[in-house]
Amino acid sequence: MPTEKISVKIPLHFTANAVQSRTMPILTLNKVSLAYGHHPLLQQVDFQIDKGERVCLVGKNGTGKSTLFRVISRQADPDEGEVWRQGGLRVAYLEQDVPTDSIQTIYEVVASGLGEMGQLLTDYHNAIHHTGHDEVSLDVLSDLQHRIEVHDGWNLNQKVDTILTRLDLNPDQKLIDCSGGMRRRVLLARALVNDPDLLLLDEPTNHMDIAAITWLEEFLLSFKGALIFITHDRTFLNHLATRLVELDRGVLSSFPGNYAHYLTKKDEMLEAEARANAKFDKRLSEHEVWIRQGIKARRTRNEGKVRRLQDMRREASDRLSQQGKVNFNLSSGEQSGKIVVDLRHIHFQYGDDVIINDLTSRIVRGNRIGIIGPNGAGKSTLLKIILGELQPQSGEMVTGTKLQLAYFDQHRGDLNPEKSVRDNVSEGSDQVMVQGQPRHVISYLRDFLFPPERVDSPVKTLSGGERNRLLLAKIFLQPANIMVLDEPTNDLDVDTLELLEELLSDYDGTLLLVSHDRAFLDNVVTSTIAFEGNGEVHEYVGGYEDWLRQTKSRDQQKTLDKNKSNQKQIDSKPIQATPKQKLSYKEQRELDKLPELIDQLENEQQQLEQLINQPEFYQQSKDVIKITLDRIEQINLELQAAFERWEYLDRPA
Repeated sequence: MPTEKISVKIPLHFTANAVQSRTMPILTLNKVSLAYGHHPLLQQVDFQIDKGERVCLVGKNGTGKSTLFRVISRQADPDEGEVWRQGGLRVAYLEQDVPTDSIQTIYEVVASGLGEMGQLLTDYHNAIHHTGHDEVSLDVLSDLQHRIEVHDGWNLNQKVDTILTRLDLNPDQKLIDCSGGMRRRVLLARALVNDPDLLLLDEPTNHMDIAAITWLEEFLLSFKGALIFITHDRTFLNHLATRLVELDRGVLSSFPGNYAHYLTKKDEMLEAEARANAKFDKRLSEHEVWIRQGIKARRTRNEGKVRRLQDMRREASDRLSQQGKVNFNLSSGEQSGKIVVDLRHIHFQYGDDVIINDLTSRIVRGNRIGIIGPNGAGKSTLLKIILGELQPQSGEMVTGTKLQLAYFDQHRGDLNPEKSVRDNVSEGSDQVMVQGQPRHVISYLRDFLFPPERVDSPVKTLSGGERNRLLLAKIFLQPANIMVLDEPTNDLDVDTLELLEELLSDYDGTLLLVSHDRAFLDNVVTSTIAFEGNGEVHEYVGGYEDWLRQTKSRDQQKTLDKNKSNQKQIDSKPIQATPKQKLSYKEQRELDKLPELIDQLENEQQQLEQLINQPEFYQQSKDVIKITLDRIEQINLELQAAFERWEYLDRPA
């Protein structure tokens, strides 16, 4: 099998036996190193991926995950080491940043994934859609057809059309008119149009709503090539990954299994590392004592021991400590009134498009409410109504007393990109007030992982994750008894997400959270407001999974009610002259008992539904909650089977 190599500085150690192996990888990194300035991102990295694997690359923001992707996709060369690729390996890379101002059509963007031939197909596509009956346009079209035929490009045109259809994209829509989630889908189509053997996805769920994320999961599960992806979405990770690979201080470590298994193994590794470091530091301290013993020591010391001490000092200096964790602190300020916001029959629409129809909801002190729905459904509109920035066309909103608001805007409008990190937080002062106490701004920013050398950098040079941390640092300075967070999880690493979860779970103020992160919602909120289309907005007890279960149960109940209604219509029809099929004695007894059985099941179902709709239900142990929810699912299945059996036994001859 042909292979392709990129060699720099050191020889390849990939053996012929490995090439002939039945489980031969499609890509291998061997002792790869890469540094920017004095900051090493990859240190003697070894890695391989096989066909069909789905690998999640994890690690804190700034550790070099995107840099590793750039090495794999040939956008960056390593300082040393070897990259081996299977011959003809096609690699596609979907980057984290999404273009916001492109006036290209979706067809043009997708076809650009085919290089020069893609431009030719784009010219042909545009010529078809803009050709009239003038001879010049027809001549241009004829020339393009000829050039495509010469390069055997019609098969590639079919690929573009197929991928556009498969991803449900309008080829003539301009990218600038697409939502963030739709732009992600367009860029995915561009990556897939060349049938890649290896697909690299950097934060693919950013700016996607839950429906789009679920679609992407299902699509990638059917993808036949290998996949390496970076994500902060733990639900997405658990649904897709066949193994996790962590990049930590320039070193890659592989963890087969799910995210929970990775966390367990990672804790064990960190404990072992801490013990090894403590042992090393003790030996170094003993050597330092020896070297300082004075004249007596100088008469007895040997050069070997001195060299060993020099080596140990160098090793201690070069040892990179694990990157710190964000240290969040949040003040809930003065306690608000019992009622925070009372929404009464709120109606809002843009033109003929109804966004919110007859929403009634009361938000009381201490509620933690998640707001979910498709992009463009109206989640941000609801927040603006609650914040008083928009007025509903009808209905009434009453706000409570003593409200102190902190607002996290997903567009980060409160950050001035031209100002420094320091000035965005402290407005030129060296001090900030943290929970009523003065603190130096550099010390405070260090808690949010901004080292002193970064505090004077302009915000426009920060990554997405760094900007999110900076905005959190800014709003957490405000004493707030109501916190409104609009998509705070984008670009944050998983460790920071989990710390933010803990903070919000312990927060004793009121929380309104817009998020597409399903695990984050489940771990933080106590109730969910869901936008369900056509202006329908409903509130549910619990998080995302609770909403799923309750809507599923509601839909099943609607189906059962419809079946019962149909059955009543059938029963009310005049008796036909055609005789019924005679049942056996056993079947007749079963039919006679079915109405009573259905009544019993429906009564039990109603009682359990009332039980789980009580807020205190979720304060019980997880085992008790699970038993109740499982019983509801079982009742739904038993009811469906009972109705189907009734319909069968009571069928006409």
